[in-house]
Amino acid sequence: MLVTVAICTRNRCITLERTLASLAAIALPPSLSWEVLVVDNDSEDDTAKSIARFADALPLRALVESNIGLSHARNAAIAAARGEYIVWIDDDVLVDADWLGAYHHAFRAWPDAAFFGGPIAPEFEGTPPRWLELALPHVANAFASLDFGNTPIPLTVDALPFGANFAVRAREQRRCAFDPALGRRGDLMYAGEEWAVLQKLLAAGATGRWVPGARVGHMIPASRQSVEYLRRYYTGNGMSLARTRKISGEKMLFGRPRWAWREAVLQELAYRVRRFSSSADVWSVHLRRASIAWGLLRSAVHDENDHSISPPAGGR
Repeated sequence: MLVTVAICTRNRCITLERTLASLAAIALPPSLSWEVLVVDNDSEDDTAKSIARFADALPLRALVESNIGLSHARNAAIAAARGEYIVWIDDDVLVDADWLGAYHHAFRAWPDAAFFGGPIAPEFEGTPPRWLELALPHVANAFASLDFGNTPIPLTVDALPFGANFAVRAREQRRCAFDPALGRRGDLMYAGEEWAVLQKLLAAGATGRWVPGARVGHMIPASRQSVEYLRRYYTGNGMSLARTRKISGEKMLFGRPRWAWREAVLQELAYRVRRFSSSADVWSVHLRRASIAWGLLRSAVHDENDHSISPPAGGR
């Protein structure tokens, strides 16, 4: 079996080298062949040099996608991939030694499944601030933290993997390209491009499987251990929500749903008051909800023929 490990990267040459080094140390099953496909999304740093350093250590191929955006880079990887399965990881993860072996076992154990996902554990640079430790259960998805347990359960619309660590069989993946309107694009923190694909697969009758042994660590630099990062991340969630669901059938204010204005204002006020009167496990929930609502208001488009959107309660 040939498997493609796909990494899309832009201006992260330092973390990319650590990711490639972890791939070079994995244990491969004898029956598995693999390639590592790195898509450079028009980086302006030393990404090309970082990739070249691993040319002898990995079965590496590299290509450049000049259209800025994670979905553009992912689609370029799909077009170039040679493997029967495409295993997606981010350019800031560290894979366990048995990571790819666990996926390989799952591909063989569940041949009818079209997609798979594994655990992601945040690995914080230094010691995270105390407030973040308290808030983490409520904002874990902002750091792609995910663990559905040690049982290889079926994946459903309510239990989907994150883009930092998942796999899709190539034939299904080629039928479901990534939406360029979603996914990171430069400094814009749109999200949800992988969930949109997996939801389409589920709607078409495909099945997925959780792979507990396919573990990765997600490097979290000190710059992301801040309230400002959480604000940007969840605002991007709200902007993505507006792009995936059309809004109508609601009373509007300035071309946006009144409930979204109410959610944004009330949650923002609650955050600002409780930031100084409560602990982070309380105010972080209001920060998340307010930021999602502000992001939705920023990008929402009214379509009077559609009634599909409901108030945001969580986020990607």
